[in-house]
Amino acid sequence: MFKRIVLFLVTNLAIMLTLTVIWQIVVASGVIRNTEVLGSYGPLMAFSVLFGFGGAFISLLLSKYVAKWMTGAQVIEAPRNADEAWLLDTVRRHADRAGIGMPEVAIYDSPEMNAFATGATRNHALVAVSTGLLRSMDRQQVDAVLGHEITHVENGDMVTLTLIQGVLNTFVIFLSRVIGSLIDGALRGRNDRERGGGFGYFITVMILQSVLGLLATLIVAWFSRRREYRADRGGATLASTAAMVSALRRLGQGEETGLPKAMAAFGISGGGLVGLLRTHPPIEERIRALQEQRA
Repeated sequence: MFKRIVLFLVTNLAIMLTLTVIWQIVVASGVIRNTEVLGSYGPLMAFSVLFGFGGAFISLLLSKYVAKWMTGAQVIEAPRNADEAWLLDTVRRHADRAGIGMPEVAIYDSPEMNAFATGATRNHALVAVSTGLLRSMDRQQVDAVLGHEITHVENGDMVTLTLIQGVLNTFVIFLSRVIGSLIDGALRGRNDRERGGGFGYFITVMILQSVLGLLATLIVAWFSRRREYRADRGGATLASTAAMVSALRRLGQGEETGLPKAMAAFGISGGGLVGLLRTHPPIEERIRALQEQRA
């Protein structure tokens, strides 16, 4: 169920890198000089906000399309069998209880037990489940998983994530350029410094943006872990606590199979930073939280 976060982060990173490269091309062409932006903190902050929030909101607007493309998810336009009809009915029931518009419902081919929800607004979302999840869980467990995902939509988690990512992007862009200009200026002569940032500045900014971007990712991952507990409670409310706990236990049995192929390259499995980088709390902690709430 962590695909929606990974897809968002990957899209956001790609957009940020693209905007950075485009900006450097514009600067190199002489249309705009770095000194015009770096001359004072005011214009630089405005530039950072524009690019920072711009990248995050473009990622949000494209989230459904990117998710479908990366997973190969097929939206159920008209149910072809009883299982697809049940999926549509269940999502509609949860959406009605949550007070949101009916999301698109999709299935994607993957042996892993997984599901995700994404979309720019609460009334125009996408809920997708893997074929592996449908094969490995009974309907009560799938019901709880769908309730969990609908709760993410109801809570506006993707919009909140976008705002957090936008703020973090802004500071990453701002700090990387301030530090980059200071380092570049210290390494160059006074006359060279007056001509604005050069190739060394560009390399320094790219490195700093990557390092600071990693720190920002840790904050986003922490936020995601907090949101999962709330979504679990929502799944328990829309389905039942027993069904949600059962679904989590079933998911826990499949964790050792590793990440889905679409995300294997990210390698968030094993190693000392797993706890900081993972977007979901450990299954046993999520189960314990639900059981303590019921008690």
